[in-house]
Amino acid sequence: MNWRTIIYVILLVSLTVVKALPRSYRDIEEKNSIGQRFSQLQETNFKAIAMIMFAQYVPGGTFGKAVKMAEDVTGLAKRCAAAARDNPDCRKPLDRVFLDTICQEENLPRFTDCCAKKDPERNDCFLSLKNSSRGFIPPFERPNAEAACKNRSQHQHLLTGHFIYEVSRRHPFLYAPTILSVAIRYDEMTKNCCRSAADPTHNLEECFQRQAPKVVRPIKEDGLRQEHTCGILKKFGERTLKALKLAQISQKFPKADFVTVNKLVMDIAKMHKDCCRGDMLDCMHDREEILHYVCTSQDIISSKIKKCCEKPLLQRSECIVNAEHDDKPADLSPHVREFIEDKEICQRFAQEKDTHLARFLYEYSRRHPEFSAQMLLRIGKGYEDLLKECCKTGAPDNCCSRGEEELKKHIYETESVMKTSCDIYKEKGDYYFQNELLMSFTKKMPQLTSAELIKFTKQMTTIGSKCCQLSQDKLLPCAEENLDLVLGEICRRHLTNPINPGVCHCCSSSYALRRPCMGKLEIDESYVPLSLTPGLFTFHEDLCTTEEEKLQHKKQEMLINLIKYKPQITQEQLTSVTAAFTAMREQCCKEENREACFARE
Repeated sequence: MNWRTIIYVILLVSLTVVKALPRSYRDIEEKNSIGQRFSQLQETNFKAIAMIMFAQYVPGGTFGKAVKMAEDVTGLAKRCAAAARDNPDCRKPLDRVFLDTICQEENLPRFTDCCAKKDPERNDCFLSLKNSSRGFIPPFERPNAEAACKNRSQHQHLLTGHFIYEVSRRHPFLYAPTILSVAIRYDEMTKNCCRSAADPTHNLEECFQRQAPKVVRPIKEDGLRQEHTCGILKKFGERTLKALKLAQISQKFPKADFVTVNKLVMDIAKMHKDCCRGDMLDCMHDREEILHYVCTSQDIISSKIKKCCEKPLLQRSECIVNAEHDDKPADLSPHVREFIEDKEICQRFAQEKDTHLARFLYEYSRRHPEFSAQMLLRIGKGYEDLLKECCKTGAPDNCCSRGEEELKKHIYETESVMKTSCDIYKEKGDYYFQNELLMSFTKKMPQLTSAELIKFTKQMTTIGSKCCQLSQDKLLPCAEENLDLVLGEICRRHLTNPINPGVCHCCSSSYALRRPCMGKLEIDESYVPLSLTPGLFTFHEDLCTTEEEKLQHKKQEMLINLIKYKPQITQEQLTSVTAAFTAMREQCCKEENREACFARE
């Protein structure tokens, strides 16, 4: 079967890529052999996934080179599955086969240093290049409608294959079935929009513009969430990731017992380790096993996921993640006083430590779906610190009782921060709320570029519009968990290009405390303000644009430069400068020679 046929078949099969992995997978000695994987996946799925993996490892390569490497490795897999198991190449782990294939290719100088290393150092080197390739290629945007329809009519069999390649090379850690499911949506969009292209009343561009978000949004959202999770695992370790998943799963499935929840936590943590390491096939199999367990254990896990488990495999995971929390058990007591009042608590903490802390987090989380997972981790950390202090020899008898007061104080402070932010958002609206954030974050992180500051604060403003309209019991999870994604992006930016010591401290010290830490940052005293040069504040007649969005963007760029020039600027001074700027713009936009007026002013 040639490559063109393979790409076309991807659209016809139900993409049960992961179902092809047998249930006995973990018991097979040769689970990593290429022949075993080929037999499990079959040729169509194996070649499609090979294509994704090569595009993710070699994002700077051409489509033709990715296809060639996929065909080469599929040819080897086919031979190994048939009869050639004595061939040394057939006994190699699959990740080694893929890297060997890349290293045998000519004209790939970027990988020379990695290819000179031995495994596992070689694999680590390739994974580090995966990380550094982010931003190397411009993000995938909505495809050109006319070009897409022309390609569809002339090369339908290659159009979707090229789409898979382009998405994969831009998202080196994106889950392969996500890419394949998005490819199906892309094919449906081009089919729907292009079939009416000959109709003079049909607006081709408008059709693509309307349907493209369904294609592009999952790529961006899934890619960001996966990158975010891998960032937590890499920076804060497996213990923090397990605690986060424990809080989230306990909230979603409050009827499940501790043993069941703990099993899910362990399995999900392992899945993320495989996914973040770049082991795409193990990553897919781990996820399928988890879905199988959840859907065959609904009676002890949740009553809210029945419809999700009836969906096709590719849609099942997303559906379960987005499913509403199950109802709390009717007999669940509102408090967890036994974790404070039990006289044997210090003995239990000394003997079990992490298991005891996990039980506390499980019990507290299942009772409080209205809290964010990050807040629950802070509560868990507070409980751990309390036990460390109160279980010391000589600690007062009532030591643990003060923990409840500290807990109430923290809950009040967190809810107050979110309420205040939402009050400001509701009062000022998107543009002026974003300006407030710009003033704050430019002072905290003046080393960021104007584009970065505008991007991050725009994301935060979107969170305000999304979460501030929700009821009180949904506000905190929505706001803090979405904000956590933005702060994670800022911290990953800091890792690649350090921002300042304050940001470094917040990004490194504690995952649970990252949001409060960022909130407490003030003016970066180590920053050297911009010098007042002739080019710093230059105004041109493009300020007279009637396009409000463009004008707001220019104003925000000037606001950033003003704060970078004068970080200690007061609100009164800023109000004065803003009034002067508005007056200047009104005056110059009325004059015949606008450019001369702006230059003069």
